[in-house]
Amino acid sequence: MCNSLTTISQVNSGILTFCKTCNIYHLEFSNIYLEFSEAQFEEFSAYLFTIEIGYWEHKYANVNIKRKIPIPTTQDNLMLLFNRHEIEELKVLFCSKSTSEKPLLDVSQIDYTLVIN
Repeated sequence: MCNSLTTISQVNSGILTFCKTCNIYHLEFSNIYLEFSEAQFEEFSAYLFTIEIGYWEHKYANVNIKRKIPIPTTQDNLMLLFNRHEIEELKVLFCSKSTSEKPLLDVSQIDYTLVIN
């Protein structure tokens, strides 16, 4: 792991950083840590923005698992699973690469239960 990391973007569940020394992107998200070269970063980012969230939620609607949206890996026996909120947070991390402004929160990104008495 690099010592000279620059933060690109950050959300509640994770942070995306870049090391100028080794030209590697570092993604720390919940309990997942990934490193990307520039090409891998662009490929993962493109894949992330093409995921059909509704399709996966519908496909696994009757399955008793909390996270229903898969992201495959090159390792045959390893699949990363996410829920809608986590995918949206990942998209925020990856779309912030080229902007220095922090994006505004969407209503769906606020994890709060409102109880009206």
